[in-house]
Amino acid sequence: MSSNDTQLEKELEAAYLELDEARKNLAELRRKLPHEAVEDYQLQGPNGPVSLSALFGDKEDLILVHNMGSGCSYCTLWADNFNGVAHHLQDRAAFVLVSPDSPADQQAFARGRGWRFPIYSAQESSFTADMGFQSTGGGFMSGYQPGVSVFRKNDDGSITRVAKDHFGPGDFYCGAWHLFDLLPDGPAGWNPQFEYPEQD
Repeated sequence: MSSNDTQLEKELEAAYLELDEARKNLAELRRKLPHEAVEDYQLQGPNGPVSLSALFGDKEDLILVHNMGSGCSYCTLWADNFNGVAHHLQDRAAFVLVSPDSPADQQAFARGRGWRFPIYSAQESSFTADMGFQSTGGGFMSGYQPGVSVFRKNDDGSITRVAKDHFGPGDFYCGAWHLFDLLPDGPAGWNPQFEYPEQD
């Protein structure tokens, strides 16, 4: 290994350490943000109306993914990604996905993808907009946006949102992009598709 290679290895190690420290600092700062009181919204499930509080099940915390619906291949990639670890997530907290699609469309799409986590519809509800993941103001960010909200159910039954984040290529929440970053050309303009040609 040349001296240049050795120096690059040292710089890479230092960058990893800086990134890890920055990630820990980000998580700590996020935990310091004030919690936000949230009403007990009514959503729609495959068997009819369901309250936000019911989505917790027997858990104290709820991880809720804001998904743009079956028409978005990017949101589908993120949901496919979560599907593989859903049982791990559900051991620690309740985990659900919410989209603007109808319950019937959601269930049909989920069966086709093999998703194993609960899905609920925010149709006819201001929930998604109130949580900051839908905008009607026009411009680039108009419409639905993908992301995640984390809620806690308090001892008195009230609900607070304790964290939120938006999704996008290269974020912390979808591993495909990080693996692509290891390739010589990175993602190279790759875009997710609903289906791919079968690989031999």
